[in-house]
Amino acid sequence: MNGRAEAPAAGTVLNALACGKGSAFAIDAYTTAEVTLADEPGVEGEIDGAPDADTRLIERCVELATDRHGDGQGGTVRTESEVPMASGLKSSSAAANATVLATLDALDVAEEIDREEACLLGVEAARDVGVTVTGAFDDASASMLGGVTVTDNDRDELLARESVDWDVLVYTPPEQAFSADADVERCKRIAPIAELVAELALDGRYGLAMTVNGFAFSAAMEFPTGPAVEALPDVAGVSLSGTGPSVVAVGDRKALQGVRERWDNRRGTTWLTTTQSRGARTR
Repeated sequence: MNGRAEAPAAGTVLNALACGKGSAFAIDAYTTAEVTLADEPGVEGEIDGAPDADTRLIERCVELATDRHGDGQGGTVRTESEVPMASGLKSSSAAANATVLATLDALDVAEEIDREEACLLGVEAARDVGVTVTGAFDDASASMLGGVTVTDNDRDELLARESVDWDVLVYTPPEQAFSADADVERCKRIAPIAELVAELALDGRYGLAMTVNGFAFSAAMEFPTGPAVEALPDVAGVSLSGTGPSVVAVGDRKALQGVRERWDNRRGTTWLTTTQSRGARTR
């Protein structure tokens, strides 16, 4: 009863903290999960390269998946990732999606379960262990389904999904920022702007939506706007990703390479990638 799956990271179009609606897009960087089930209860988790990291999310994902689609089996789960933790690139959503799919793979039911239903198991697990404020259905849906998604996180409703083919530039400062620590009340002050961003996203104007979101949430969460200013007007869109500290930009690859040269003068790391429209999958 072994299973293995991978799920992509994601970047932000709209942060759901302000108005409950969110939007994100999958990027070509992955978290992989390996699950081994046993008849005995209890789940033990391990995160590769982070022996002291909190494993409650991935353990809860196994528990929920076996409770709903198995016989409550226990076992072990191990994740490894190309995505830095607490960087705003949806590492928790990717880990949850990969773990749920790997568990369903171990139960030999992965192809029978609707991907949106599987995604919501990971969202439920995230809420259960308190690693998310909004439930992160926007982030999780983009990671699980691929492409760009727009969601109502208050209702766990998928409002739109579209396959996209963008080049993506990511800048990640050395600091970390945990979603559960975000100042929600401060973010809610910009709800009217977030509603406007949601309208732009639902109209398919993702680049403009990202940019408006990025400046608004950078101000609300007191992140520097310098990286975004340095990216404009060369990119189609640029935003603070999640609750930071990473910044993501989309656009023409040559233009992104020019932005990368400017961002490389900052502390941290930069990397070029692309969007991903397949979503999560078993391996």
